[in-house]
Amino acid sequence: MIRILLADDHTVLCDGLRILIESQKDMCVVGIAVDGRQAVSMIKEHCPSLVLMDVSMPGLNGIEAARQIHDLCPETHVLMLSMHADMEYVHRALQAGAQGYILKESAGAEVLQAIRTGMAGKPYFSPKITEKMLASLSQDRRGPLESLSDREREVLQLATEGRTSLEIAALLNLSPKTVETYRSRIMTKLDLDSLPALVKFAIQHGLTGLDD
Repeated sequence: MIRILLADDHTVLCDGLRILIESQKDMCVVGIAVDGRQAVSMIKEHCPSLVLMDVSMPGLNGIEAARQIHDLCPETHVLMLSMHADMEYVHRALQAGAQGYILKESAGAEVLQAIRTGMAGKPYFSPKITEKMLASLSQDRRGPLESLSDREREVLQLATEGRTSLEIAALLNLSPKTVETYRSRIMTKLDLDSLPALVKFAIQHGLTGLDD
């Protein structure tokens, strides 16, 4: 049985995916997470065969969650689900350990094929993504977020979602002073001088789901 965890903050989409997946005799949905942090937590509880994960979620986005899931449970396959066809998202998802990238516009038609392909140990990409990947093979896709550490990206997302240093410290088990150090370091690395500029940067580069 292919045991699948859904991670998406859009209830209607999750309900549709559950119905589609459970129409298959060899697949079942073992849980639904509404944000990346919950998805990581549920990995320990359910040990799914595969996670179908939205890229843009609050608290901890899907790409950073995929990175943590890959470190925590390498045998669990991760397929990203997104409305974004930009290659920076795809590049970061693959670096985080994702095995495929499906566009939401065609998810209904592709998701079962993507799951079976992923479980066979092969990558799966929506046709539009494949076309863009082929077109960009000769280009350098290294984005500005590559200069940040995993922890810095977590702090960046939470800060741009309006969390205070105290709230971030509590969520990540850090001291408020350490969080402030991270924030300062992030601003320096990204050459930004204000919170509005930081928020705009995070949205443009898919680190937060505020644009959904």
